[in-house]
Amino acid sequence: MQGTDFSNLQAVTRLSELAGKPWKLNVRGGLDEERVNRFRASGCGFDLLFATQRLDDRVLDGLQDLADEAGLVEQFMAMKQGAVMNRIEGYESEERQVLHTACRDIFSDTPLAPEATAQAREQLERLRKFLEELDRGKLRNHRGERFTTMVQVGIGGSDLGPRALCQALAGHALPERRVRFIANVDPDDAASVLAGLDLSRTLFNVVSKSGTTLETRTNEALVRAALEESGLDPVHHLIAVTGAGSPMDDPKRYRRTFHMFDYIGGRFSVTSMVGGVVLGFMLGYEGFIELLRGANDMDVLAEKPGLLDNLPLLMAMIGIWNRNFLGLPTLAVLPYSQMLHRFPAHLQQCDMESNGKSVTRQGKSVRWKTGPIVWGEPGTNGQHAFYQLLHQGTEVVPVEFIGFRRSQYGHDLKVEGTSSQQKLVVNMLAQAMALATGQEHDNPNKRFPGNRPSTILIGERLTPYAMGALLALYENRIAFQGFCWNINSFDQEGVQLGKVLAGRLLDCLSESPAGAEHSLERGLLKAAGLL
Repeated sequence: MQGTDFSNLQAVTRLSELAGKPWKLNVRGGLDEERVNRFRASGCGFDLLFATQRLDDRVLDGLQDLADEAGLVEQFMAMKQGAVMNRIEGYESEERQVLHTACRDIFSDTPLAPEATAQAREQLERLRKFLEELDRGKLRNHRGERFTTMVQVGIGGSDLGPRALCQALAGHALPERRVRFIANVDPDDAASVLAGLDLSRTLFNVVSKSGTTLETRTNEALVRAALEESGLDPVHHLIAVTGAGSPMDDPKRYRRTFHMFDYIGGRFSVTSMVGGVVLGFMLGYEGFIELLRGANDMDVLAEKPGLLDNLPLLMAMIGIWNRNFLGLPTLAVLPYSQMLHRFPAHLQQCDMESNGKSVTRQGKSVRWKTGPIVWGEPGTNGQHAFYQLLHQGTEVVPVEFIGFRRSQYGHDLKVEGTSSQQKLVVNMLAQAMALATGQEHDNPNKRFPGNRPSTILIGERLTPYAMGALLALYENRIAFQGFCWNINSFDQEGVQLGKVLAGRLLDCLSESPAGAEHSLERGLLKAAGLL
């Protein structure tokens, strides 16, 4: 789809002027009750409080103009309807649709991409039947026992998102169901997971779209060897999620196979069978459907043209303001929820692999900044680690806080007059206030400059529905920003060169004829003590 260079958009000029004198949060009246109540938006059970951002009504109007001029909602709708978005004009590229939203557009009689949604429904029906067999005890191990554990074997998008969501929703797991993950090609990763398992009651879900991913193939071989050493037949314990026709699409090698499709990128694949099998095993079928419902509701919300009615678009444009107009290169995502402790890692991949680009969709070098460096850890732990830099360091880091009014497990008590959950949420609010307002002091070491931007995203409780909505909120925010920067957010060429060179190094180690020709590779291997 044709896009316009970011620097050629008229709204950019106006916003650049406003960025010369951005709103001050650390002065009298810079942050008060009236501003807090006015600068907020809501949707899908979440409230977004953004009074602690360095913007005012003029900036909001300018960001709305920018979103309209760049046609962000129109591009989002084109994506949902099946336009080929994964392409660079005039150059070899993947030339694919981007239809992860079709995986959850299952609640409408008129889905926007009917063929893709029909395929999603077909896979969901396969999943429903598989889970029903597990629940009713029709699918058991060789001793007639139920399976109690599932281990997902995959890497990148086949690991980070499913792992983050499974750990986030552990409090909603079915009784006697647990999940584990193996991703790193480091053999210690597989060994440490396998050591704590009853292999006879474990299913291994091997996930690779191509069926050829090096790390996943290697770890699958380790799993198969461990099963065989325990006297178990691997085919009775292995499941595959892969592309149709891939080397893994083989019912003779796996107890069940599920399909993933080319129009769903790995980092956007959690709501496909990539996440569906392991989440369905843990939560049950209805639990996974609730997650899809939350994601779909956020996708529908993202169709609204107005910033204050569209949380993903609002968050995207605030991010554009901080990155391109205030010149802030990083973003910290800080969930005040221990259950979300791996969610920043998933967002790091989803955002940086998507928008870490320096070429436009027309194949030209960009002349503006694109994706920020994304990082984060859960609070309150982070307060005792890196918050010193956030408050008093020389680098200003925008922050997105995520919190919930109620805990997931509901196990809490009052200590010194307040519950643990109250302490958690209050700490989150206090950090946002401290970053914004700062503190004057005669002792310069105790002086806090303030004027450091943040947003607070708060929901009621972390449920499957809320998790689905939160996931889609960030997925759609990332897509909106990529559209605004006129880059292709849906390929990942930057990861390929290292893979190619790793293959050449492995050729040297295996003493294949091809490896003998590469003197640099052999030199590196010798220096590392591998030759």
